This record gives sequence, structure tokens and C-alpha cells, in this order.
Amino acid sequence: MALISSALGVGRRSNIFDPFSLDIWDPFEGFPFSSVLANVPSNTDRETSAFVNTRIDWKESPQAHIFKADLPGLKEEVKVEVEEGRVLQISGERNREQEEKNDKWHRVERSSGKFLRRFRLPENAKMDEVKAAMENGVLTVTVPKEVVKKPEVKGIEISG
Repeated sequence: MALISSALGVGRRSNIFDPFSLDIWDPFEGFPFSSVLANVPSNTDRETSAFVNTRIDWKESPQAHIFKADLPGLKEEVKVEVEEGRVLQISGERNREQEEKNDKWHRVERSSGKFLRRFRLPENAKMDEVKAAMENGVLTVTVPKEVVKKPEVKGIEISG
């Protein structure tokens, strides 16, 4: 598996060769004007984009596939589901804080909105043993792997 460093952003990693990835590539991610556009008012909620594009780490150990997502302030709003075809789906929603009539907002930086991420898992994933835990705002989903039994090699004596 090759991780390719992008010239568009410092420290940005993408894996275009990963057959299990369902991520959508954003061609404008990391461009200087993207932060300028974030301050331009528009009909869409730009402040929700960070939450909508929740970043999730996926690592593979010898025993399991482990997914981690930073989701501070959420618990009941997060759903972890397993779909047919070995697809792991992580979704949730953070609602925007209610505005009171007398309140005057100076800045809104916390993100709100819905997010949905899907990952196609490899054949060796034990889909019926998936576990999820939330601790200190970090969601950890563990998908155990089937133990690959190494073929037994038996020596054959040569006669003659």
C-alpha cells in the first residue's frame, strides 16, 4: 500500500491505490483561497464543512482493523452500522446551538451538521464481531480479523 504525499497540502496523505477506500477527493483542499472563501457569506453553511468532512483514521494491526474519529461532544448522535457487502458506516449529527432573540454572535467557529463515512472492509474482517467505544470524545471502532491459518508443510522422504 503506497501513501502518496500531496503537493497541495503539508502533511496531507491520500491513498489512491487503496481498493477499500470510498473517500471522495477534493481537488481544492489545501489551496490558499479555500480559507478566504470560508469567510465569504453564501447560501450554504460553510462552517459546517469541517464537521461534514469528519476525518477518520484507519489502521490495520495483525489482529484487527481500527478506526478512530475525533467527535467531541457527541455520543447518542453517533451511529456505527455494518451493511451488506462488508461496508462499515459511521454517521452522526451535531445540531447548531439555538439562537436567542437577544443574543449577538461575534463569531461562529464550531462546526455543526451531519456526517457520513463508509469504508469497504477486506475479506478477512469479522463483520459479526465489530465493537465501538467512545472515550473522551474519540470514537474507536474495532473490526477483528480472521486468523489466517498458515498451510502446514510436511516433508516427504525420497526413496531410492
